[in-house]
Amino acid sequence: MPPEMIAKIDTVLERVKDPESGLPVGQLGFIKRFRYNEKEGKLYVFADTYRHLPKCVTCAAIAGAVMSGIIRDITTELQREFPDLAIEFAPA
Repeated sequence: MPPEMIAKIDTVLERVKDPESGLPVGQLGFIKRFRYNEKEGKLYVFADTYRHLPKCVTCAAIAGAVMSGIIRDITTELQREFPDLAIEFAPA
C-alpha cells in the first residue's frame, strides 16, 4: 500500500471518535488491518467488533448500535479520502 494511502487511513482513524469515550477509533483496537485491491478498486477494512461486545444482551444491543455508527462514520470518512474506491468491512 502506498505511504500516502497509509497516511490518509491513519488520519481517518484519528478523526473518527468513539461517541462514548471520545477516543479516536484508531486507539480502540477493533480495526485490525486494511487491504487495498487496486485491480478491484476496493479498500477492505478488517474489524473485530464482536470481541468488544458485552455479555449482557441489552448492553450488547446498545454497543452494537454504537459500533454500527462508528463503522458508518469510518466508511463516510474513508469515502471522502478515497472517492474512487469501494469500502468494504470484513470480519478480522
